[in-house]
Amino acid sequence: MTGAAHGGDSGGRGDFAGLGEFDRIARYFAPLAHPAGLGLADDAAVWTPPAGLAVVMTVDQMIEGVHFLPDDPPDAVARKLLRRNLSDLAAMGAAPVGYLLTTALRADTPEAWLAGFAGGLRRDQAEFGIGLFGGDSSSTAGPVMSSVTMFGTVTPGAAWRRHGAVAGDAIFVTGTIGDAALGLAAARGQLADPDRSLRERRLLPSPRVGLALGGLVHAVIDVSDGLVQDVGHLCRAAGCGAVIEAALVPASAAARAAGPDWLEQRLTGGDDYELVLAAPGANEQALRAACGAVPLTRIGQFTDRHTDVVVCDATGQRIRLSRSGWTHF
Repeated sequence: MTGAAHGGDSGGRGDFAGLGEFDRIARYFAPLAHPAGLGLADDAAVWTPPAGLAVVMTVDQMIEGVHFLPDDPPDAVARKLLRRNLSDLAAMGAAPVGYLLTTALRADTPEAWLAGFAGGLRRDQAEFGIGLFGGDSSSTAGPVMSSVTMFGTVTPGAAWRRHGAVAGDAIFVTGTIGDAALGLAAARGQLADPDRSLRERRLLPSPRVGLALGGLVHAVIDVSDGLVQDVGHLCRAAGCGAVIEAALVPASAAARAAGPDWLEQRLTGGDDYELVLAAPGANEQALRAACGAVPLTRIGQFTDRHTDVVVCDATGQRIRLSRSGWTHF
């Protein structure tokens, strides 16, 4: 997306919704440039991290038909793309700085879609204090695709990791779980969503950046692939097991209204972008204070059963799930 963007953009025709490649960079993306992006006028960005800080990097992509629906608003697609990456940084305790963006759009994509997409980027750049470093753009005959590589900073050695949970740690989770998965069902007409809160949650997650949890947690992960599966990632990294009490998993009013038939989808559907914390139970009060206005719920405990995640009902009986979470393959 810098001045040297190439790679077959617009199939070599130099046009896209009436705009050439460099025209749309100048109109829609150059105004979003971080100072490190040099106005998107060069081949690469130049960023000098602040002294005494380590750089944290993450990358995520969104593909039409896989991560978003064809009729999702373009501004929401852009914001969710940024927020998925922001959530990865949040799970490491990093402060976000900027990002690289790649897009592959169909040649007949309306200019209004591009304007909406850029508007969504602009809105979340302002909200989260980040800027565009640069990127690349191409055309595609297939589904629309966009990818963000995001950069943040953290004190060296202070990044939160997945591998620190120990048997006896409590499992905490921020926010509510399952709204995004139920929102997808609502968007497909499978579930009532009268106030559209479930669909809104699917489109616009809330990455938990800026929580000061240092010294209080042993391990952290964000819930992207499903609560059960992501708790399982913590277990495998640490060589322990976990018990999740389904009745304790926080749900919004709309998710509760969906009823018990949707419990498995809530626990395994993913796309929540909340944080799961492994921490001593004795730290609960301090964790709540550190989370401030972000809700925090204790939902279970890590055990010495090697990598086994058990979900129990209110009577302590195991709930058998047909899957643990989302997987692409």
